[in-house]
Amino acid sequence: VNALAWHLRGTAIADSGEMRAGLVHRIDKNTSGLLVIAKNEQAHARLAKQFFDHTIYRRYVALVWGDFAEDEGTITGNIGRSPRERQKMYVFEDGSDGKHAVTHYEVLETFGHVSLVKCVLETGRTHQIRVHMRHIGHPLFNDARYGGDQILRGTTAASYRQFVNNCFSTCPRQALHARTLGFTHPRTGEEMF
Repeated sequence: VNALAWHLRGTAIADSGEMRAGLVHRIDKNTSGLLVIAKNEQAHARLAKQFFDHTIYRRYVALVWGDFAEDEGTITGNIGRSPRERQKMYVFEDGSDGKHAVTHYEVLETFGHVSLVKCVLETGRTHQIRVHMRHIGHPLFNDARYGGDQILRGTTAASYRQFVNNCFSTCPRQALHARTLGFTHPRTGEEMF
């Protein structure tokens, strides 16, 4: 937000005194991709409402451990704080706790023991993709919080371990990228992606 304010200094919007920029959409720490930043309070309120109403289109790509039995599917499960580890989120299958969460996935490509998947969110819960993928047995590649930072598939050969460790070094975070955001422009009503 500060970078946006600096970038807009000296422009008509900044000089009018109406610019109260705000972060509308953020991604998890160590996730690459898109942010949505509103230039003023009115835009912020309208965009935030779209996120609250789950009318924003969010598409991510992720590299996950394992091959999928089905090339596409839907994961539904309430997400809330883990009862054992407060730093983690957890899927409550029985719906006893947490908030309703839905993730649609499609396998884009398989690379031996990992798969590249597209994830489209119906809801937007903290760590939703990371937790849902872990829940179905496919933690994100190199996701230290949810167990993907260990070799979960493949051989025990030293050369394979070295290859995976080199991959971990190349991508020293969970392999998750916010690829596409779609929303209605807060002023014009135009659909934007």
